[in-house]
Amino acid sequence: MSTVPEVTLNNGVRIPQLGFGVWQVDSGDVVDVVRTAIETGYRSIDTAAAYGNEEGVGEAIRRSGVPREEIFVTSKLWNTDQGYDSTLRAFDATVRRLGLEVLDLYLIHWPMPARDTYVDSWKAMERLYAEGRVRAIGVSNFHADHLTRVLQEGGIVPTVNQIELHPRLTQERLREFDRQHDIATEAWSPLGQGNVLSDPTIGKIAEAYGKTPAQVILRWHLQIGNIVIPKSVTPERIRSNFDVFDFQLSSGDVDTISGLNTGERFGPDPDTLNS
Repeated sequence: MSTVPEVTLNNGVRIPQLGFGVWQVDSGDVVDVVRTAIETGYRSIDTAAAYGNEEGVGEAIRRSGVPREEIFVTSKLWNTDQGYDSTLRAFDATVRRLGLEVLDLYLIHWPMPARDTYVDSWKAMERLYAEGRVRAIGVSNFHADHLTRVLQEGGIVPTVNQIELHPRLTQERLREFDRQHDIATEAWSPLGQGNVLSDPTIGKIAEAYGKTPAQVILRWHLQIGNIVIPKSVTPERIRSNFDVFDFQLSSGDVDTISGLNTGERFGPDPDTLNS
């Protein structure tokens, strides 16, 4: 079993650099899917209230036989639950569904700037962190201006900013902002929702290394410093996506993949999503 490198967050908590995401994994399938991931070697599982599968994730962890302290669990606050008191209630519901006493990482799922509730939500998350109910707190889909408000009006620097990030959307400026403030960047949709896998440039690089396009893209993420959470429901692909620690891309190939950036999003724009 491969040893997954870890990233040390700004509060000293360590998270596996390669994790497993369960977005769009049906609640009826998620127990078997997550158990397969854990058996493969994944030790970080990323879910969210909005995914509707927190119960199954918790059940899979309990059935896995792996000690709870060896599995890093992330969940997220959904948009309709933003606000100080509602954030506290939403967290209670999340840990209840997961069957956990302490969550490893809790994120604000989207900033929703027009509603202007994310700072109040952040202050509630700071309280949860101070009470020891969550080991680390962070945000998801935050642009630099959203992060700046949190840094100015909050008391704790987010540990993580989870954003859409793939070879067509490399987010270099935002990643640099995160670096400057000691915020780890985590990539969701790391394969561009599958849209990047057929890129001929990536195909040629994959052929040269004897790897799949997905493995090459995940390796690129790891080498540029991203935390990455690929998702699959297929056991073969779950295992294949984990098999990325026996090769290294040349610096030239890393630059070539980074050069595929077009700024194309396959998910919503955080500046305009407000519901």
